[in-house]
Amino acid sequence: MTEDFANELSQPATPFERPAEDAASAAASSASVAATPFKIVVSALSDIGCVRANNEDLFGYDESLGIFAVCDGMGGMASGEVASSVAVAAILKSFTSSAFTGVPISTRLLHAINTANQDVWAAGQVAENRGMGTTAVVAARDGDKLILGNVGDSRAYMIQGGQCVQLTVDHSYVNELIRNGTLTIENAQSADLQGMESVITRAVGVAPEVQPDFYSVDLAGTGVLLATDGLTRYVQQDEIPAILSASPFESACANLIQVAKERGGVDNITCILLLVLPA
Repeated sequence: MTEDFANELSQPATPFERPAEDAASAAASSASVAATPFKIVVSALSDIGCVRANNEDLFGYDESLGIFAVCDGMGGMASGEVASSVAVAAILKSFTSSAFTGVPISTRLLHAINTANQDVWAAGQVAENRGMGTTAVVAARDGDKLILGNVGDSRAYMIQGGQCVQLTVDHSYVNELIRNGTLTIENAQSADLQGMESVITRAVGVAPEVQPDFYSVDLAGTGVLLATDGLTRYVQQDEIPAILSASPFESACANLIQVAKERGGVDNITCILLLVLPA
């Protein structure tokens, strides 16, 4: 089956404030997944890439609860695998345990990421795992919206009408240089950063507390891509719609990953593609 992306580009994602727990909105949130006329279909894949000996990326999701997570672990040896595995498991477990409690989706997502941070931090106190951590980009369905939380440089994109918009903001050394004007987006790809290209400024599990950023995007007629930097450093956002439009939905992630591998594939490569369709 080949699915087509919608023809109109919706409003870009907006920063999402952490809301107070209002009883009425909480009750609406708990029932919202079933109440709206959309369904989300999922394609997901992780690849070791062309150079690495092990895969420190991991994804996980639960379609019935509307939770989707991608993590990119780091820490050397097997610790990156431990960090991403612990984080994904904690996010899914936390989000599942709070289902049908009446707690707002945004609060549940924040708690899930905080729980992942606590679990990775605790696991990192073992000598062989000391210093490990992981990125996390997580999407949770809230009725006719998708709430996104991110830590690090794994990204979320919205694809619609032949266009691709980055929804999240990287917590990275490169992005800090762009934000303070030292680099431009145009010359960041060619700049000599002396090995700092992959350094991130926030990660899950490297400290007792973490500060995720949150965003909200309308679901209607959108495609949303969650991906690690193993994909995004090789495939530019303006290339993504053309690759996807030429792909059967089931092989969309495989085709994106193949492009990244053909261009070097030094890192592990992972993505989840969410396509929102009428129910």
